[in-house]
Amino acid sequence: MPGALDGIRIVDMTAMITGPLATMILADQGAEVVKIEPPGFGDFFRYVGTHRGGIGAAFASVNRGKRSLVVNVQEEAGRDLVRELAADADIFIQNFRHGVIDRLGLGEAELRGVHPELIYVSINAFGERGSFAGRPAFDHILQGMTGATYIQNPDEPAFMRQAWVDKCTGYTAAQAITAALFARERGAGGQHVRLSMLEAGLAFLWPDGHANQMILEEEGQTRLPLIATSYNPAVTKDGGAAVAAVTEEQWTNLLIAADRVELLADPRFSTPDARLANLDEFRAELAKSGSELTTEEFLQRLTEADVPCGPLLRPEEVAGFEQVVANECLVENEHPTMGRIREPRPPARFEATPSAIRGPAPSLGEHTEEVLRQMGRSAEAIDKLRTDGIVA
Repeated sequence: MPGALDGIRIVDMTAMITGPLATMILADQGAEVVKIEPPGFGDFFRYVGTHRGGIGAAFASVNRGKRSLVVNVQEEAGRDLVRELAADADIFIQNFRHGVIDRLGLGEAELRGVHPELIYVSINAFGERGSFAGRPAFDHILQGMTGATYIQNPDEPAFMRQAWVDKCTGYTAAQAITAALFARERGAGGQHVRLSMLEAGLAFLWPDGHANQMILEEEGQTRLPLIATSYNPAVTKDGGAAVAAVTEEQWTNLLIAADRVELLADPRFSTPDARLANLDEFRAELAKSGSELTTEEFLQRLTEADVPCGPLLRPEEVAGFEQVVANECLVENEHPTMGRIREPRPPARFEATPSAIRGPAPSLGEHTEEVLRQMGRSAEAIDKLRTDGIVA
């Protein structure tokens, strides 16, 4: 069954996580994505982390459903192939450092000068102005620049061991692309969509991480960030649990479930402001209660009291967790070189135009000949391009 973006053609000149994740989301939704990679190693992310058969698990997680075309864009003939593909595409997306794509002769002005209806997407790390524009970066550099490390641990700055800036930038890009497609459908034409990891990271982090930096009036009340009040595991006899009491009713029910109803009358904890002012003491009191119960007992009590809670699962436990299984969040597929793999299904479930995993992550240059033949190249012409080092 065709997806929501069936018939949309994308030329993808991105690498690592941000752009590839964006275009994979669109591929799951039915778009045709041609991933252009350089000769030799291709996208460096192919070789990061756990891998089998020449394809890394991380790479496969953000590149499924695409076709790989190896083109040497350092040569004019290679750039001509990219221009030809872009002239027949709906979207061209790149995440080179700011300025690099223009020096290659594949910038927005050139490609949209030939094809004005093209949606041209530029992703970079720091934006197009300022002293950092054009500098290289990876996710944790942006974690530091967005204030995330101090939000994670105010006393000892810590990185989140996830490339969350990369990923939230990818999701932001995917949404922006579909918005641009919708605007074009309504007569706005093609356009240049620009986004940076810095801006996407700040926007993602702001609602809870930077709440104290939002209100600029002097009388604004400064409170502890949300993560300081609930983003800490509850201790149990045999481990821990995640608990999120937010409303007063939930706090009351939590204390009742923990057999600590007397804390409701303790002036240190009787109001939200009092609990925040004495947060460490409050946690210590709750820890005494939870440590007397097993995790199963603790979660059962909280569930009966309608307090949001859940287990702390190790990565190897997630696939077999009953709620993950019940909703079929993960699926198993056979990859031609990696073998049996497990991956998340597309999370948005469309009723009429379903998303789907439409193919595995490609091997390097797996579809070079196929794409060139669709472009009208003969076998002899393709052989010459290979001999000349233009494609592989």
